[in-house]
Formats: sequence, C-alpha cells, structure tokens
Amino acid sequence: MLKNKKIFITGGAGFIGTRLCERLVDDNQIVILDTLHRNAIKDSPLENHPNIDLVVGDVRDSDAVKSAMKGASHVIHLASIAGVDTVMNNPLLTMDITLKGTFNVLEAAVEEKGIERFVDLSTSEVFGAYAYRVKEGDVTSLGAVGEARWTYAVSKLATEHLCHVMHMQKDLPAVTVRPFNIFGPGQVGEGAIHHFIVKALKGERLTVHNDGAQIRAWCYIDDMIDGLLLSMERPEAVGNTFNIGNPRTALTVYNLANLIVRIAGSSSEVRLVEWPYPDVELRVPDITSARNLLGFEPKVDLEEGLNRTLKWYRSTLDLN
Repeated sequence: MLKNKKIFITGGAGFIGTRLCERLVDDNQIVILDTLHRNAIKDSPLENHPNIDLVVGDVRDSDAVKSAMKGASHVIHLASIAGVDTVMNNPLLTMDITLKGTFNVLEAAVEEKGIERFVDLSTSEVFGAYAYRVKEGDVTSLGAVGEARWTYAVSKLATEHLCHVMHMQKDLPAVTVRPFNIFGPGQVGEGAIHHFIVKALKGERLTVHNDGAQIRAWCYIDDMIDGLLLSMERPEAVGNTFNIGNPRTALTVYNLANLIVRIAGSSSEVRLVEWPYPDVELRVPDITSARNLLGFEPKVDLEEGLNRTLKWYRSTLDLN
C-alpha cells in the first residue's frame, strides 16, 4: 500500500474517486481536481479530512491542472463524462472533456517531472457492441461514425494512444485501466444497477431495453479499487493496459433486474420497453493479464455486492 505520497486525482469526487480516496487518505496527501458535477464525496468523512485538498476546477483548464498537480508523485486521471444517457445527450462535451482534459493532464505530468505513476481510466466501451472474454490486445470495434453513443468510446481510445505515446516518447510511467461495469455503494448518477435498485426500493416499475437479453459482467467497487491500487503500486504495470472486471458475474440485464427485485423483497414489475438506439449486447472481460502481472482477483460475487449496495441505498434514499 502506498504511504507518504502526494496523489493527484482528477474527478476524485466521483463514485470511483471517492472510494479510491477512502483507501489512500490515511497514509497519503491527496489533491482532488473536480467540477463537482457528480459529488459523491459530499457529506462523507472525506469532505473535511485534513489529508485532502479539494480544488474545484476543470481538466480542460491547463493552468488549473498544472497548479493542482504541483509536487505530486502519482496521478490518477478519472475525470470524464459518465453514463450512456449523458454521453448521448452531450457528445461534443464528452469528446471535449476526454480529449482536451487528458492531453492537459498528460502534458502537466510530463512537465512536473518525478511522477512515479500515471494511471488513466479508460472504458470497456472501446470493445464495441460485442465483447466476449476480450483481451487487452484484441482489436477494438466501435460503432458507426455519427452515432452519439460511441463518442465516449472513440475519445477514450484516442487517449489510450496518447498515454502510450507519452510513455514511449516521454518516459512517463503510464498505465491504462479499462473498467467493466462497476457498481456499489456510493454510486451517483446513471447505470442499470443504480436505476434498478432505486426503482425496486420505491416499489416502482423497472424498465429493461428491448428483450433484455443483453449480457454484462458486473464488478463490485471494492474489486475495482483493488485493481486501481495494484496498477499504482506494481512496477509490472507500467506501459500496459488492464481489463478490470469480474467475468464470473455475467448475466442478462433482464435477469439482473429480476434478481434485484427478489433480493430487495420488492413488488416491482419488470417491464420490457423498446430502445431504438445502439446498445452493448455482450460484454465480458478476460482478466488474465491483470491476474498475471498485477495479482488482481475479484473477490465479491454479484449477489453479495448487490446486498451491500441495497443496504447503502436503503440508508440514504428517502423512501417515503
């Protein structure tokens, strides 16, 4: 575990960033740069923690990035637009934040000197609509140009190339992590599990797109954070890309909705609705590389993760 480091995290007030900070904050100084658009850190014990410096700012502001990064030993770049609906409604903003923001953070890290590790969070979306047991080196396959759904994926793929170029040409110790469908307590915003749990706990109808046969493999947040920490610590990580997910949890979206209704003890109906937009039909990772090079192994099975997540939502939602 890292100790006595200064860690700079873009998007650190979000869902993944907040959980990462929880694991690092007692032994390190953390600087967060975030617009607070999705603020998972609010009202948490981290909000006023003496080891956290929260800077409200945008990764597209290169001066703000360079100022906030001063003296950092590790850089974790999480800032981006998140959620399929948000991406589809804001394709230009999605690409602007991803491309400009990542270039600014990479450029600042190269100028800063002394960066021990740069971790960039990419996405499993780079594998397109059909991805079964995909390896990191497999060919990426994106949707048609002009489909707003794929703007996030194509911009993230571009920034993966940027990270590797900075590693090869500028000796930046960069690592890319591709998360596969992360869920858990503290999740803010969109996502199927977030939607299903909120609806189930309120006794409202759960809606599933088309026939609900789309398959996902879900990864609990604690396992995701384990993968990120290993990518920050292990020397073998540098220069590589890693799938971080849990292939053992794969099931259809329809079955996921019904599972959540069952374990929530809910009377909610699961309704199939037409969805005329592009969707991911199959997404299951191969995590062999992360196992072999990082020692990564997901520990939390789907039902246990859902029970923990339901408990958190019950404690935070106003169900009256």
